[in-house]
Amino acid sequence: MAKAQRKDEILKSELPPTLPLMALRSTIVYPLGTIAVQMGAPENLSLLRAHEEPGLIVALVVASGDHDEPIDTHRFLGRVGVAARVHERINLPGDTVQITLQGLRRIVIDEMAQIDPYPVAMIRAARESPADPTEIDDLVTRVVSAAETLAELVDRIPDEVPAILKMNVSDPGRFADLAATNMNFRIADKDEVLQRLDVGQRLRFILTRLEREVARARVMEDVKRQTEIKIEQHQREFYLRQQLRAIQAELGEADPGEKEAIDLLKKIEEAKLPDKIAQEARRETERMRMLSPASSEYQVVRTYLDWVLSLPWNKKTGEDEIDLKKVEAALDDRHYGLDEAKERIIEYLAVRKLRGGDPHGPILCFVGPPGTGKTSLGEAIGKSIGREFYRISVGGVRDEAEIRGHRRTYVGAMPGLIIQALRRVAVKDPVLMIDEIDKMSGGGPSGDPTAAMLEVLDPSQNNSFVDHYLNLPFDLSQCLFICTANNLFDIPAPLRDRMEIIKIAGYTVEEKVEIAWRYLLPRLLEEHGISDKDLQFTDETLSFISSRYSREAGLRNFERNLAAVMRKRARAKAEGEEGAWIVDLDKVEEVLGIPRYAVEEAEKTPEVGVVTGLAWTANGGDIMLIEALRMPGAGRMTVTGQLGDVMRESVDAAYSYVRSRAAALGIEDSVFRESDLHIHLPAGAIPKDGPSAGITLTLAIASALSGRPVRRDVAMTGEVTLRGKVLEIGGVKEKVLSAYRAGLREVIMPKSNEKDLREVPDEVKHNMTFTFVERMDQVLHLALLPPVSPELADAVQVEPPLVIPATADRAKPADSKSVHADQRAHEAD
Repeated sequence: MAKAQRKDEILKSELPPTLPLMALRSTIVYPLGTIAVQMGAPENLSLLRAHEEPGLIVALVVASGDHDEPIDTHRFLGRVGVAARVHERINLPGDTVQITLQGLRRIVIDEMAQIDPYPVAMIRAARESPADPTEIDDLVTRVVSAAETLAELVDRIPDEVPAILKMNVSDPGRFADLAATNMNFRIADKDEVLQRLDVGQRLRFILTRLEREVARARVMEDVKRQTEIKIEQHQREFYLRQQLRAIQAELGEADPGEKEAIDLLKKIEEAKLPDKIAQEARRETERMRMLSPASSEYQVVRTYLDWVLSLPWNKKTGEDEIDLKKVEAALDDRHYGLDEAKERIIEYLAVRKLRGGDPHGPILCFVGPPGTGKTSLGEAIGKSIGREFYRISVGGVRDEAEIRGHRRTYVGAMPGLIIQALRRVAVKDPVLMIDEIDKMSGGGPSGDPTAAMLEVLDPSQNNSFVDHYLNLPFDLSQCLFICTANNLFDIPAPLRDRMEIIKIAGYTVEEKVEIAWRYLLPRLLEEHGISDKDLQFTDETLSFISSRYSREAGLRNFERNLAAVMRKRARAKAEGEEGAWIVDLDKVEEVLGIPRYAVEEAEKTPEVGVVTGLAWTANGGDIMLIEALRMPGAGRMTVTGQLGDVMRESVDAAYSYVRSRAAALGIEDSVFRESDLHIHLPAGAIPKDGPSAGITLTLAIASALSGRPVRRDVAMTGEVTLRGKVLEIGGVKEKVLSAYRAGLREVIMPKSNEKDLREVPDEVKHNMTFTFVERMDQVLHLALLPPVSPELADAVQVEPPLVIPATADRAKPADSKSVHADQRAHEAD
């Protein structure tokens, strides 16, 4: 009872209208509460020194900001503070005073009566609003429950706090102040509790903060519990491992990690690695021995050592010398034709044999259209010299790390394709075929893989090839590298310079027929479950399929068409049909449908403005039609067919040359002023470029403007200058074979390319006539026919002239004795 009276006296005591203002930054005292505070702020010290009398009453407010910031007293106007009595003063070192404050009641700051040397405020008593009786019990109960939970979860909250709160539930306002005091709220939250004069709102605010603290404490408790569990597990594992080691020591056994390290050291000694490699392997093994087997770094080191020990540092296929006769027999057994390629391969291997296997020499690179046997040639070389063979496909590789490997710092790092191949073949001198090297992507954000190949394919450097993963030099000089490509010009020049280029142009129709009899038909018959008694071909049928359905440099489409015929026969046999199929031309059309390519004589009728040219492509040579059309106009010229810049310049040069020779061609000057010219190269979806169509373009323009038809039984290729000189071109072998496949038996080409006919197969040379020219006038005289009247132009086929001028050389190349020279290519068409 006495305590209640004392409480009422304090709350109802009269306060003076002005009180000295004391701003606190880190704490606050609520009504009926008592705290000890150390004062160091100059204005607060001035206040205490000015009022030495006991029982001093001051107005307390909460100041925001840092301790060094000046206090703006005008911000306190209208805010709620606490009137407090100063009971004790203790002077401390450092110009600091500790005082004890007892809260009396809430007040409201109305005005500032004084600022210096310390603030004095005019105050009035604050009126609190009681809480709603219907919700007060629920709020109080939930606050007590939250306080009990926090006292259990948070060590800094005393266990007595819930009991203190329960003893004051009869006074909700005092209950809320006690909760804010003992729950370790931030000073901003304590000030918010002080500002709320509605007791219900005060309780709800406190409840919200307590529930948030409970949620945070539960999370922290879960984290702490999980951490303790992990620590206990590690301690338990460590304790058990120590016990296991002690038991193993008593039994004379080693622990698994130590045993694995000892085994690795033994393998390193047995592998007889090079000194530097063995030293690095032992160092990594000692580092692994210091790691826990459960750590991720342990597995990284273990995998690295596995790679080092699995590589063939010293193991070779054998010391047998290269048997050239055996190599030649193996190449002839698996490949028909390709005499030049075989001869170059034998010469290359002969040099290696005479040098005792010394690797210093060029790297072989087979360049040719798809399906011509480049990859199988490499396999035949590996088999014939008794070495392991492995094919590495680098088409589409765009990351340097695919060649050099990833550094071990990356997760999932692995060596590059070269080291992986050596691990699989398990010898250091295999035949490694790098397939589709022209299709490697160039430089990008992941580096340039073609640049990484420079070291691999350089015999003077690859004896110490360093893979990023191994970070150790590996000797690649014993490897026999063979590369394949479709387009030589897609290989960067520095990489191309390191390789010996062997060109494989393609097969003629006769060669395809022979290959079918020797290799394709026996294999395909076996694959389709039939025999030669079920299906019989003839030379005529095979030639028909090759020329009318698969006019290509390689064999893939030809083989595909043969397989289609065999599938039809296999189905009929499976359904019970007996007897043999004699495959004739009608049967081929029945199975394969309408021929894809027209008959050879269909495009030989002379026409005005249409010329047959020859082009080089990555898939072999091809014939290329050039059309020119004259129409009334104003002297404009249009060029279509997706031509490149070089070919467009050739069109301009050809037009200028024809205009300079207008009188000799019988073209009136008015024709150039009053006619438009449209030049078109069909197959407009295919890009075309290069200067080798110069004589073809010139002839087409001359024919269209003069009205004279052009011979269509002759194909031509060559670059022409403004003065009319015909210059050397490249890709002669591919272009001649394409003309031969298309049924053309006469070709006009530059005189300087006569030497390149050595590369053309003898069978083709014996069946074709070649005319070598030095000037464009010779081409015009050979290919332009006399004018035809308009009435007969569409109905009469003009015979080619029989008189050949003495200025042009016509020869059967079988009788010619040209000296072989390296091809000088002026174009990339």
